[in-house]
Amino acid sequence: MAETVNQNPEQIARDIIDKMLTEVGREIQSKNKIDLSASKGFASKKYQTDVGFADYMLFVDRKPVGVEV
Repeated sequence: MAETVNQNPEQIARDIIDKMLTEVGREIQSKNKIDLSASKGFASKKYQTDVGFADYMLFVDRKPVGVEV
């Protein structure tokens, strides 16, 4: 896990979530570089929705299946 010194609670939580997603085989992609064909399942950070940004949007087989706000 990334170093937690001088990180705010939100960044510490994101580091933990990123680690958990990676451990279960999910690739994490940037909102600016989403590649739906990169893997069967992945998470996108700061994904734009109709009602604002989601912290994470989870995709499986190119379809959104979960959201964390």
